[in-house]
Amino acid sequence: MQGPHCSAARAAARGARPLRVVDVATWYGEQSDGIRTYLDAKSAFARRTGAFEHRLVVPGPVRQVTDHTCSLPSIRVATSNGYRWPIGTRPLVDLLRELDPDIVLLHDPFWAPRAVQSLQVPVVMVHHGSLDLDVNAIPGPTPLYRPAFGGWLRRAYAGADAVMSACDPRGDTGRAATLPLRFGLDAAFYPEGDEQRGDHVLYAGRFGREKGVFELLEAAALSAEPWPLWLMGTGSAAKVVNAQIRRLGLGGRVRIVPYERDREALASAYRSARCVVMPGELETFGLVAFEAAASGASTVACTTAPSARALGDLVHTFPPGDPRALLAAIERARFAEPDRLIAARFAAANRWERAFAAELADLEALVAQRRAV
Repeated sequence: MQGPHCSAARAAARGARPLRVVDVATWYGEQSDGIRTYLDAKSAFARRTGAFEHRLVVPGPVRQVTDHTCSLPSIRVATSNGYRWPIGTRPLVDLLRELDPDIVLLHDPFWAPRAVQSLQVPVVMVHHGSLDLDVNAIPGPTPLYRPAFGGWLRRAYAGADAVMSACDPRGDTGRAATLPLRFGLDAAFYPEGDEQRGDHVLYAGRFGREKGVFELLEAAALSAEPWPLWLMGTGSAAKVVNAQIRRLGLGGRVRIVPYERDREALASAYRSARCVVMPGELETFGLVAFEAAASGASTVACTTAPSARALGDLVHTFPPGDPRALLAAIERARFAEPDRLIAARFAAANRWERAFAAELADLEALVAQRRAV
């Protein structure tokens, strides 16, 4: 495989600047999960290697344009995780014209997809969510939301030059993935350290209906042994989660701990747990299981998560919609001894550098194809 500097070297050889890439993301909050992790790692990779020029555009309190992250005026819509909603379409279109990218990646279908696609630049729609994930995140009658969300998704994706995804997006968007969405690992996620495994089961992620937290609480209530359950994070469903804890009589077993952004501290938290559980059946990748298993933690994930399929013997899986099967997987993981050698090999083979070098080659090919037309 080519190294991360090859693209910059090729650009220099032909007297051209490196590819200019702009990522646009609505759901980039202070405590958001996989999307922010991916985007922050990508920005750091670009700065470190010079392989491509990179700007990230996100909603913010005011308009601010820097060499790395740009923000446009927005209003806060979720205090628990810092999500903001952008004000209008025109500011984004004007900023993109100013930044003059070679290619734009839209990381959700909600911030002016049709207007951005009308610009004379290739646009990649990145499929992080899903129709089921989106509608299940909203309280209320899901059947009423599906037609509206489904129609919006198909219109948003219809005009894109390419679709990037880690799973099959056809049921949501009407289009197949033409580019793979690759995830990677920070160097912190490696099976080292002298942490002793505690007795607790750890969940790390957003407190949302769609993330499987309620199914995890049901599984805990079914267990004959009262093992401790730690929930690390916050989210829009935090109050409902607390109510469910009380209803199931789990108050003495469940501990809610703060969201952890520091990569070293998060890896240590994974390794210190008896097992790490990613219970969501609607994950479109599942970075928590990816990170936890690479750290040497005993890990549980639903069979529907793409990351679970990539982890092989490093993960204990369960079928969706079955709290008893989830409990059985947790019990297997609690008593299993993770294979640190296999975890170390997995971690070394899946660094962000490899993922972004491959992604950059795909983007360069797409831009070259568009220019040749």
